[in-house]
Amino acid sequence: MAALLLLFFSAGALFFSSNAQETYSNLPETYRKGVDLALEKLSSHPGIQHHFLFFRSNTKSDIEPGFDVSYIYHHFFLKATKCQKGTVDATGCQFRNDRPLIDCAVCYKTFRGQIEQEPKPYVHCVHRPALTQEMKTERVQRCNTLGYSSGAPTLLASTGTK
Repeated sequence: MAALLLLFFSAGALFFSSNAQETYSNLPETYRKGVDLALEKLSSHPGIQHHFLFFRSNTKSDIEPGFDVSYIYHHFFLKATKCQKGTVDATGCQFRNDRPLIDCAVCYKTFRGQIEQEPKPYVHCVHRPALTQEMKTERVQRCNTLGYSSGAPTLLASTGTK
Protein backbone atom coordinates (compact mmCIF):
# COMPACT_ATOMS: atom_id res chain seq x y z
CA MET A 1 0.00 0.00 0.00
CA ALA A 2 2.80 2.44 0.90
CA ALA A 3 4.63 1.58 -2.34
CA LEU A 4 1.48 2.27 -4.34
CA LEU A 5 1.03 5.61 -2.59
CA LEU A 6 4.67 6.53 -3.26
CA LEU A 7 4.26 5.60 -6.93
CA PHE A 8 1.14 7.77 -7.15
CA PHE A 9 2.90 10.83 -5.66
CA SER A 10 5.98 10.32 -7.86
CA ALA A 11 3.85 10.15 -10.99
CA GLY A 12 1.94 13.25 -9.90
CA ALA A 13 5.13 15.20 -9.27
CA LEU A 14 6.52 14.20 -12.67
CA PHE A 15 3.27 15.22 -14.36
CA PHE A 16 3.27 18.56 -12.54
CA SER A 17 6.87 19.24 -13.59
CA SER A 18 6.25 18.33 -17.22
CA ASN A 19 3.01 20.32 -17.14
CA ALA A 20 5.02 23.43 -16.19
CA GLN A 21 7.26 22.96 -19.20
CA GLU A 22 4.16 22.42 -21.33
CA THR A 23 2.72 25.69 -20.00
CA TYR A 24 5.97 27.46 -20.92
CA SER A 25 6.00 25.95 -24.40
CA ASN A 26 2.39 27.09 -24.94
CA LEU A 27 3.37 30.74 -24.38
CA PRO A 28 3.71 32.83 -27.54
CA GLU A 29 7.35 33.18 -28.60
CA THR A 30 7.54 36.88 -27.68
CA TYR A 31 6.49 36.10 -24.09
CA ARG A 32 8.88 33.12 -23.82
CA LYS A 33 11.75 35.44 -24.69
CA GLY A 34 10.85 37.64 -21.72
CA VAL A 35 10.68 34.62 -19.40
CA ASP A 36 14.09 33.53 -20.68
CA LEU A 37 15.44 37.02 -20.01
CA ALA A 38 14.18 36.88 -16.41
CA LEU A 39 15.56 33.35 -15.90
CA GLU A 40 18.95 34.46 -17.25
CA LYS A 41 19.05 37.42 -14.87
CA LEU A 42 17.89 35.28 -11.93
CA SER A 43 20.46 32.55 -12.55
CA SER A 44 23.27 35.12 -12.71
CA HIS A 45 22.47 36.19 -9.13
CA PRO A 46 25.06 34.65 -6.75
CA GLY A 47 22.50 33.98 -3.98
CA ILE A 48 20.39 31.68 -6.16
CA GLN A 49 21.26 28.01 -5.66
CA HIS A 50 18.41 26.18 -7.39
CA HIS A 51 17.16 25.92 -10.94
CA PHE A 52 13.92 27.82 -11.54
CA LEU A 53 11.18 27.12 -14.05
CA PHE A 54 8.26 29.12 -15.38
CA PHE A 55 5.24 28.42 -13.18
CA ARG A 56 2.37 30.49 -14.59
CA SER A 57 1.40 33.83 -16.09
CA ASN A 58 -0.47 36.41 -14.09
CA THR A 59 -0.89 39.21 -16.64
CA LYS A 60 0.10 39.51 -20.30
CA SER A 61 -0.36 42.49 -22.57
CA ASP A 62 1.11 43.86 -25.74
CA ILE A 63 0.78 47.00 -27.79
CA GLU A 64 1.46 46.82 -31.52
CA PRO A 65 1.80 50.34 -32.92
CA GLY A 66 2.76 48.95 -36.34
CA PHE A 67 5.88 48.48 -38.45
CA ASP A 68 6.60 45.04 -36.84
CA VAL A 69 7.10 46.73 -33.44
CA SER A 70 5.50 45.44 -30.22
CA TYR A 71 5.71 46.56 -26.61
CA ILE A 72 5.36 43.56 -24.30
CA TYR A 73 4.41 43.42 -20.62
CA HIS A 74 4.39 40.07 -18.82
CA HIS A 75 3.79 39.46 -15.11
CA PHE A 76 4.50 35.84 -14.17
CA PHE A 77 5.76 33.50 -11.47
CA LEU A 78 8.86 31.33 -11.35
CA LYS A 79 9.18 28.39 -9.00
CA ALA A 80 12.27 26.70 -7.56
CA THR A 81 12.99 23.10 -8.52
CA LYS A 82 14.95 20.36 -6.79
CA CYS A 83 17.67 20.70 -9.45
CA GLN A 84 20.81 22.73 -8.87
CA LYS A 85 21.42 26.07 -10.59
CA GLY A 86 22.96 25.56 -14.01
CA THR A 87 20.99 22.42 -14.86
CA VAL A 88 20.90 22.12 -18.66
CA ASP A 89 18.17 19.50 -19.10
CA ALA A 90 15.31 20.51 -16.80
CA THR A 91 12.84 17.84 -17.94
CA GLY A 92 13.41 15.80 -14.76
CA CYS A 93 13.36 18.77 -12.39
CA GLN A 94 10.49 18.70 -9.91
CA PHE A 95 9.10 21.79 -8.23
CA ARG A 96 9.97 22.47 -4.61
CA ASN A 97 7.07 23.41 -2.38
CA ASP A 98 9.23 24.69 0.47
CA ARG A 99 10.37 27.86 -1.33
CA PRO A 100 8.35 31.00 -2.13
CA LEU A 101 7.49 31.87 -5.70
CA ILE A 102 9.53 34.44 -7.55
CA ASP A 103 7.26 37.23 -8.80
CA CYS A 104 8.53 38.71 -12.06
CA ALA A 105 7.47 41.57 -14.28
CA VAL A 106 9.21 42.19 -17.58
CA CYS A 107 8.58 44.75 -20.28
CA TYR A 108 10.46 45.25 -23.49
CA LYS A 109 10.22 46.36 -27.09
CA THR A 110 10.41 43.85 -29.93
CA PHE A 111 11.10 44.45 -33.59
CA ARG A 112 10.25 41.60 -35.93
CA GLY A 113 9.96 39.28 -32.93
CA GLN A 114 13.40 40.08 -31.47
CA ILE A 115 13.94 41.98 -28.21
CA GLU A 116 15.44 45.40 -28.89
CA GLN A 117 18.32 46.65 -26.76
CA GLU A 118 16.95 50.22 -26.81
CA PRO A 119 14.97 51.08 -24.85
CA LYS A 120 16.62 48.76 -22.38
CA PRO A 121 14.34 45.85 -21.34
CA TYR A 122 13.04 46.11 -17.78
CA VAL A 123 13.20 42.96 -15.64
CA HIS A 124 12.13 42.94 -11.99
CA CYS A 125 11.98 39.69 -10.02
CA VAL A 126 11.57 39.31 -6.26
CA HIS A 127 10.46 36.62 -3.81
CA ARG A 128 6.71 36.99 -3.26
CA PRO A 129 6.88 37.72 0.49
CA ALA A 130 9.22 40.66 -0.14
CA LEU A 131 7.09 42.27 -2.88
CA THR A 132 5.68 45.60 -1.68
CA GLN A 133 3.02 47.90 -3.09
CA GLU A 134 5.75 50.45 -3.84
CA MET A 135 7.57 47.86 -5.96
CA LYS A 136 4.36 47.10 -7.86
CA THR A 137 3.81 50.80 -8.50
CA GLU A 138 7.42 51.23 -9.66
CA ARG A 139 7.00 48.31 -12.09
CA VAL A 140 3.94 49.86 -13.67
CA GLN A 141 5.57 53.29 -13.95
CA ARG A 142 8.76 51.88 -15.50
CA CYS A 143 6.83 49.79 -18.02
CA ASN A 144 4.49 52.64 -18.93
CA THR A 145 7.43 54.95 -19.70
CA LEU A 146 9.26 52.25 -21.68
CA GLY A 147 6.87 52.53 -24.61
CA TYR A 148 7.17 56.28 -24.74
CA SER A 149 10.96 56.49 -24.39
CA SER A 150 11.43 55.68 -28.07
CA GLY A 151 9.10 58.50 -29.11
CA ALA A 152 7.25 56.30 -31.60
CA PRO A 153 3.78 56.34 -30.01
CA THR A 154 3.88 60.10 -29.43
CA LEU A 155 5.22 60.69 -32.93
CA LEU A 156 2.43 58.64 -34.48
CA ALA A 157 -0.13 60.50 -32.37
CA SER A 158 1.10 63.87 -33.60
CA THR A 159 -1.13 65.51 -36.22
CA GLY A 160 0.87 68.66 -36.87
CA THR A 161 -0.47 72.19 -37.45
CA LYS A 162 -1.29 74.09 -40.65
